[in-house]
Amino acid sequence: MIIRNREDIRQAERIVVKVGTSTITYANYSRNFTRIDHLTRELSDLHNQGREIILVTSGAVAVGTDRLHLPEKPRTIPGKQAVAAVGQGILMNTYEKLFAEYGTTVAQVLLTRMEMRDRHHYINSRNTFMELLRMGVIPIVNENDTVALDDLKIGDNDNMSALVGGLADADLIIILSDIDGYYTANPATHPEARLVHTVTEITPAIEAAAGEAGSARGTGGMMTKIQAAKQAVSSGISLVIASGSEPNVITRVLQGEELGTLFLSRENRLQVRKRWLAFGAGCAGSLVVDDGCVQALQREGSCSILPAGILRVEGTFEAGNTVSVRNQAGKELARGLTHYSSDELDKIKGVRSSLIEQILGSKICDEVIHRDDLVVL
Repeated sequence: MIIRNREDIRQAERIVVKVGTSTITYANYSRNFTRIDHLTRELSDLHNQGREIILVTSGAVAVGTDRLHLPEKPRTIPGKQAVAAVGQGILMNTYEKLFAEYGTTVAQVLLTRMEMRDRHHYINSRNTFMELLRMGVIPIVNENDTVALDDLKIGDNDNMSALVGGLADADLIIILSDIDGYYTANPATHPEARLVHTVTEITPAIEAAAGEAGSARGTGGMMTKIQAAKQAVSSGISLVIASGSEPNVITRVLQGEELGTLFLSRENRLQVRKRWLAFGAGCAGSLVVDDGCVQALQREGSCSILPAGILRVEGTFEAGNTVSVRNQAGKELARGLTHYSSDELDKIKGVRSSLIEQILGSKICDEVIHRDDLVVL
């Protein structure tokens, strides 16, 4: 379904709920059992109403830090991974016990960027979510911090919630945070800042105003939530940012109450394969295109990327890799699968397609990126 206003939210059937570390733990890293109990009861009640729920949770590192009696979270990657290994089991056990009190079955799902980069992993992960939901199970998702390397990390659970929403064809994503929603400026430093209840387009000004504020316990601030919203709405999924301390906040949002900030989705939903191209696959490089190509991309229906429109090639990549398409100012416009390597594109950029074979000695096709392999962001 497409959500165009608050009233439409009432009809949402498959919902991804993300809770931040600050929502379920105290400042000393110990678990906030009152909040976690309220969360599990509320989600179980929504589940009993027939809604399909996926919970994306932070908190493993904080819980591990508390259990190990450390004064603060480790700063090194091995330290964080070790603490997450301790905390993940404790956190999952807490959820399992509390959900069981309300007769709800849950499952742990740990993801890394690998499940998003590789199309087969992506489809397998999607099938797992679909089967769990079909069985009436609430998947509880976290990043697999104990094994993920930097290049395989998603990095924060705000963006994880958007990726999971795309994987599972969610109707709505709700991000619970320690802030009421998106403000025109940081309310901690700008008293005049006002809460924005609805965002219809994520502009550069909105991204600039997001800042980087976040609690010491979490990894994301408002910027990561805006990034998640951008991914979600580009996939046809609306997203709400609201305060995790607000009583019955999830139920009230789903009843159409004007809580937090609603980011409205675009009307066209990306197909599963194109979602993977846009947000699952890592970009191996970039193509900087001319103004004519930019205008063509902005027209409804998109277009293929031809060598004539390419001004510059950035990065080293092979044919078949996902690349970013950017304008001369550096703004990302699209992503897609390239038919030519970076070395080959350096030789044919700016030339007509009819000259490709003459320059390279062979020609795969006229297009560098075919429109069927391109997602305009």
